[in-house]
Amino acid sequence: MKLAIIEDEQVHTELISKYIQTWSKTRQTAVTITTFSSAESFLFAWEEEHDFDVLFVDIQMKEMSGMEMAKRVREMDSDIAIVFTTGLADYMEAGYEVEALHYLLKPVSPAKLCQCMDRVLRRGRRDKYLMVKTKEGSMKLSAKTIMYVEAMGHGCVIEFCPQAGKTFQIETAEGISELEESLGEPDFVRCHRAYLCRIDKIKYISRAWIEMDNGSRIAVSRRLYKHVNHLFIDYFKREKNQNGR
Repeated sequence: MKLAIIEDEQVHTELISKYIQTWSKTRQTAVTITTFSSAESFLFAWEEEHDFDVLFVDIQMKEMSGMEMAKRVREMDSDIAIVFTTGLADYMEAGYEVEALHYLLKPVSPAKLCQCMDRVLRRGRRDKYLMVKTKEGSMKLSAKTIMYVEAMGHGCVIEFCPQAGKTFQIETAEGISELEESLGEPDFVRCHRAYLCRIDKIKYISRAWIEMDNGSRIAVSRRLYKHVNHLFIDYFKREKNQNGR
C-alpha cells in the first residue's frame, strides 16, 4: 500500500508516519510512505505518476490548501482514498465534495489513526489499475473510468471519464492487443479490430456502432456484433438479478 502524507508541519508528518508504521507492523500490511511539505510539491510528483493508494492531507496549508489540492486529484482519480487532517472541525462538511474517506482532528491520536487505516484496508481498491506509457511518462489509470481504447498507429488512444461530465483522452505507446490482454473480459470486450470498450459503459448498441455513457460513438464490426451484444445483455441481466429488480 502506497501512502502520501501532505503536511506542512514536520511534527505532524512525523507523528502520522510513526503511527502508520506501527499499524503496518500490527496488521502485517506492508506500506510505503512518501511525505510532501506542500500541496504543490505533491501535485508535481503525482501528475508525473499516479501511484498512491491513500493520501493524508492537511487542509490548512500555505499557498494551495489541501482541499483545493484534493479537488484537482479527484478530477483525475475517483477512487483514491483521501483522509483529511485538520485542527478545525468546521472543515469537515466541505469534504463531502471530494468524497473524503475520513477526517482526523489534530493532534492525531494513535487509536484514531489505526481505526482510519483499518477502514482503508477494509475498503481496499475497488478496481484494477492500468499502467501505461504516455509522451510525458508513465500513468496509472483506473480501469473503471475507461470508456474505450482505440488503436492509433503503433499505439492507442484511451478515452476515460474520472468524473461525470469530464472526458479526457491520452495517447499511449502500448498497442491494442497488449491493452486487451491487460484489461479484457469480463469487463472489456473487443468490438472492432480498432476498438476495445468497457461493457458496463455501453449505453446503446446497433449493428454498426456503439454509444457509450458519455455520448461517444465507436464502431462495432459485423463479425463481433453478436458476441458484444450477448455480453452487453448478459451484464445487465446479472446486474438486475444482483439488485433484486
